Amino acid sequence: MKTFSLLCLMFFFPSTCDSKFTFPLKIYTGNFNSSVDIDFSSLEKNESSSTNELSLATDPSGKVNFLQMVNNLQGDSGRGYYIEMLLGTPSQTLNILVDTGSSNFAVAGAPDPYITHFFNSKLSSSYHSSGMDVSVRYTQGNWVGKLGTDIVAIPKGPNGTITINVATILQSENFFLPRVNWQGILGLAYKMLARPDSSVEPFFDSLVRQTGIPDMFSLQMCGAGLSASSTSDPLGGGLVMGGIEPTLYKGSIWYTPIKEEWYYQVEVLKLEVGSQNLNLDCQEYNTDKAIVDSGTTLLRLPHNVFNAVVDAIIATSLIQQFSSGFWTGTTLACWTKGETQWSIFPKISIYLRGMNASQSFRITIMPQLYIQLVADVDNSLECYRFGITSSTSGLVIGATVMEGFYVTFDRAQKKVGFAVSTCAEKSGSPLSEIGGPFLASDVSSNCAKTPAIQEPVLWIISYALMGLCAFILIILVILLLVPCRHGDDAGGGVTDESSLIHHRFK
Repeated sequence: MKTFSLLCLMFFFPSTCDSKFTFPLKIYTGNFNSSVDIDFSSLEKNESSSTNELSLATDPSGKVNFLQMVNNLQGDSGRGYYIEMLLGTPSQTLNILVDTGSSNFAVAGAPDPYITHFFNSKLSSSYHSSGMDVSVRYTQGNWVGKLGTDIVAIPKGPNGTITINVATILQSENFFLPRVNWQGILGLAYKMLARPDSSVEPFFDSLVRQTGIPDMFSLQMCGAGLSASSTSDPLGGGLVMGGIEPTLYKGSIWYTPIKEEWYYQVEVLKLEVGSQNLNLDCQEYNTDKAIVDSGTTLLRLPHNVFNAVVDAIIATSLIQQFSSGFWTGTTLACWTKGETQWSIFPKISIYLRGMNASQSFRITIMPQLYIQLVADVDNSLECYRFGITSSTSGLVIGATVMEGFYVTFDRAQKKVGFAVSTCAEKSGSPLSEIGGPFLASDVSSNCAKTPAIQEPVLWIISYALMGLCAFILIILVILLLVPCRHGDDAGGGVTDESSLIHHRFK
């Protein structure tokens, strides 16, 4: 599924690693189971509150209590961040993966070797089947199931229950993976991505419509620096539904426009490794699309951008001896415990267009976020993977980056916001930074590719083509059934053999 989209990687570790470098770095070759004066006042940002009060503390409906949402997530980037939900009547408790890169709410509806339990729709008196089949394919993994409706409540979310569309997963491939502790997925993107079509109202649309909360949510993901081999899932942050909680971020929130309402598509202007600008055409960064996706583990970069980033890291950090497998994800880098050489790696900055198109801001992650701990070996070595990978489906700002920030999804105002997360630090050192504003006059006014044709337009085109095909088939059938003679030649005409249609339409 994407890259956790699903990209949970499991590792097999031997008891020793052979040293290949002069500094305390070792490489483990393992088997993986599976990025002039100017007035800047118009660049939109939101100053954080100086108090600990809730943003919507006076909400008269009583539907929003942000404090109870502050720690409602568990997990980490490698296994995903999930929230507890109560589905059906009587309620069945499930952990649900939070995914801003898809739009279906789906839960396991049958046993699977990698999950502990599933939702039994037959035991829920409030479940109603729609009779529709549904399937969703992700970058990695897929599932098929049945669509229906039921009621759901979120213990650490908005008060009350709502009726939602839910898919029960009956078969899947590479979707549920070993050692994950969730049994479903909560797609928080727009209805254009909903399956089988956009008439299926996504979860968050239903939540906003039925409860009246503001059409926005925000995410804090706090698993940075945690080992993927950990057997327990710690408190992993918060999914705040209906607003922004000031205690979860520091400084200001910087906003970038949502380019298209399907994924949360944004516009990337440039990337820097250390202080080195990659100097690529800005459309390279937005090849296919650039999106913000909590369900993707890594920072995914288009092929040319990925190669440029790796070359810049190698040149900047003077570590040419690194095995190429480390950069491609087939080997791990291991250091003696406590001697990780963070200083040899550069920080990485992503420049996003501001709400004022002539300005930009940058979000920066430190190497502790993209050089990711995956396991301890013999309690003496710490082994890490490269948290950036090449992509054929666009640039994806996944959990590797999002763990450094408090990310807001303001759907009403069509903007995504970034602020430094209060949990983005390790041993007192910050893991992320935000800077700006900057002039964007040196890049194209539109770096994003032309958006895909909207789904309703595609349906219109499809129906028109189907109508044309039906018309042609009717004409052919008439020609087959009505004799055709030329003068008095009884032996002429169209035979069955000469009338065969060899190319059928599906």
